[in-house]
Amino acid sequence: MPDFDLVVLGSGPGGQKAAIAAAKLGRRVAVVERRNMIGGVSVNTGTIPSKTLREAVLFLTGHHQRELYGQSYRVKEEITVADLMARTRHVIGREVDVIRSQLLRNRIMLLQGTGRFLDPHTIGVVDEYGRETKVSAEKIIIATGTRPARPESVEFDGRTIIDSDDILALERVPDTLVVVGAGVIGIEYASMFAALGTKVTVIERRERMLEFVDLEIVESLKYHLRDLAVTFRFGEHVTAVERHPDGAIIVLESGKRIPADTVLYSAGRQGMTDGIGLENAGLTADARGRIAVDEHYRTAVPHIYAVGDVIGFPALAATSMEQGRLAAHHACGEPVTGMHALQPIGIYTIPEIAFVGRTEEELTREHVPYEVGVARYRELARGQIIGDTYGMLKLLVSPEDRSLLGVHIFGAGATELLHIGQTVMGLGGTVDYLVDAVFNYPTLAEGYKVAALDAANKLRRMARFTGAGG
Repeated sequence: MPDFDLVVLGSGPGGQKAAIAAAKLGRRVAVVERRNMIGGVSVNTGTIPSKTLREAVLFLTGHHQRELYGQSYRVKEEITVADLMARTRHVIGREVDVIRSQLLRNRIMLLQGTGRFLDPHTIGVVDEYGRETKVSAEKIIIATGTRPARPESVEFDGRTIIDSDDILALERVPDTLVVVGAGVIGIEYASMFAALGTKVTVIERRERMLEFVDLEIVESLKYHLRDLAVTFRFGEHVTAVERHPDGAIIVLESGKRIPADTVLYSAGRQGMTDGIGLENAGLTADARGRIAVDEHYRTAVPHIYAVGDVIGFPALAATSMEQGRLAAHHACGEPVTGMHALQPIGIYTIPEIAFVGRTEEELTREHVPYEVGVARYRELARGQIIGDTYGMLKLLVSPEDRSLLGVHIFGAGATELLHIGQTVMGLGGTVDYLVDAVFNYPTLAEGYKVAALDAANKLRRMARFTGAGG
């Protein structure tokens, strides 16, 4: 008889929820994790620290209040890394305590150390002193997550040339920062440092950033970041980074040379599968360290599952949690409804972005007709109260059945607000529900009614035209 019904490698969002789901189903469960990484990358170096850092930046700079009190408004004049990290360390500590408590409460064994496959059913756990413990399991879930990808041509030193993990160890807020890569992580950190007053330059090989986001929303973000003195260099390729005593010089293929105190490389993520003995389990990973799975998150070896960032797109904490829960149910032979096709996307830039459903570009490409309804925060009393006059909420509505095809939000509270639209879409509601609904006043959520009325009026105008034509 194996030691456990289920062993989970990794305690990040996917591993955590998988372990708890299996424990709730009455299975004997163990989680393997390094002592200093309870909660995984998400809690220790990724999602939680970066979003807490963002909150600290917004509070200490008084960024959201400047529309009301002027651009020179500050809560604190000289903001140090210590100021920013105090909040981050506090939140990480609390989150680790919450996760430990959840595992304990559900009688989940925490095996502290680094896990690797010895054979398809056996995991060797090596602790910090080099001692190995062997445990066997009927089912195994790989939830080892990812780390920042590091191009071999770049000499990272953790101080001048850094990746996103190194940000938490910065000794001071840089005066100038070059961000290489305009993906989600790169743009989030670019906006945070720009809000702190750092002169930021973003370099991206492609001709635009955040290609999966609605173009109007991206343009709004670019305008706002340029207002914070961010410089964009699109269609540029970095050929060399020269380290100097006071910083670095970035050399571009076009011949441009850009000096900076700090260079942040945001070159995607690499699956953490190289040290877990996949070959001993009969598994392989691709060049980015990702493991292939089926619709139930099963790998090529039927009793081994993989969830979270280690399986690739969408690589979000929220989807990883749900993947973990679904994989655990399938591994335990328990019926479960699959994940809903509508996935909310939140990008924690300053200001934040959130969307669900399709973009205007996608609908145009697919020849799907749509009408647009827009609410601007400056037209909402709540927008004026909180000093957000640039935000917007956009609804994409089908003229055929009046269903919502997409919801796109830019501005304060976007990631929270989005779930109203997501719920209406998920339940098959129409724009008419939002037209007829009463929203608290003054709120940002009222933007849904304003945008819905805008779309409904446009649809009515079109119906009047076609009616007259008939």
